[in-house]
Amino acid sequence: MTQESGLGRIARSSGDRAVDRRGFLAGGIALGVAPYVAAAAPRPSWDAIVDPVGHNGNVPTLAAALALADRAGGRPFRIRIEPGTLVEKCIVRTPNVTIEGAGPQSVIAFGAAAGLARPDGGKWGTGGSASLTVEAAGVALRNLTIRNNFDFLADRVTHASGGAQAVALSLARNADRSRVHGCVIEGYQDTLYVQGRAHFTHCRISGCIDFIFGGAAALFEQCEIVTRLVPNAENQGYLTAPSTPLDQPYGLVFSDCRIAREAGVPDGSAYLGRPWRAGGNMKLVGASAFLRCWMDAHIRAEGWTSMGFTDPEGRKRQFQPADARLFEFASRGPGAGPAATGRRILTPAQAAHFTPRAILGDWRG
Repeated sequence: MTQESGLGRIARSSGDRAVDRRGFLAGGIALGVAPYVAAAAPRPSWDAIVDPVGHNGNVPTLAAALALADRAGGRPFRIRIEPGTLVEKCIVRTPNVTIEGAGPQSVIAFGAAAGLARPDGGKWGTGGSASLTVEAAGVALRNLTIRNNFDFLADRVTHASGGAQAVALSLARNADRSRVHGCVIEGYQDTLYVQGRAHFTHCRISGCIDFIFGGAAALFEQCEIVTRLVPNAENQGYLTAPSTPLDQPYGLVFSDCRIAREAGVPDGSAYLGRPWRAGGNMKLVGASAFLRCWMDAHIRAEGWTSMGFTDPEGRKRQFQPADARLFEFASRGPGAGPAATGRRILTPAQAAHFTPRAILGDWRG
């Protein structure tokens, strides 16, 4: 996301062992992997198993597994990733795919950034920088680490990339009904780009600048949202940058989450977010809400801040928090509001409207 981005209505009523296996396309006929029956219960069957470091897999890369999923024609297709690091850059283009790891030690990682050159020419751009991109409905990601390895801290000194936005996970607009459970999602600037409806549960998402952003209606439940240390920076960043369409009542909603920080992140150094008016589109009125979240002391007293944009007439303007839809309810901890007039606190009656059904529509996630 580039640096460009009014009071709207409240919503209606250990260790990684790396193997350099690169895949730039994704997308089966199920392989004959018979379920192993344990003493108590059957082991889940997998259509494809990728083992980054051993010999327990039946396909060599995630890209190869996704190619099998493409040929499966949209039927549910299950991919298992064993512990280790897959250095791949993949796109899920087929619906109803599940990618499941053994826990945080099952890693998908790549090191692209917006300003870096693509192998086929041009620049990656923000959206194209993602280590894993989902462009299909009904995809589930479970028990994985998804990481962008781009060295943001070094680039902050050298500015060599020409654009440090580096997405770990991108859920495109056609990635409707994405489920993300038990995942670690790591980056610095623009870690998680959410454009399609999504439900995140028990995830750990870390970054610094605008690291959860996009126009989706997305529900984050019992997740840990972690601000990463940027040495010698007075401003340690922004948790969210919503670009929610005006006619969409809900945007990025964090329910019962823990708003934490890495060691060394100073008190009062990070914002809950700023509204992103992408491309100067005046019909984007960002919506973020933090409901019953615990907040550490790195959250600034004012909570939110403005974001610059260029309007359709070419004028440079600031989109102010008061003109967006940025709210809290029942925050607690040393960084909790209310601490300033700019932190708008929902009443219990208003907060009661933020139900999973209201946020996600006809899909409960």
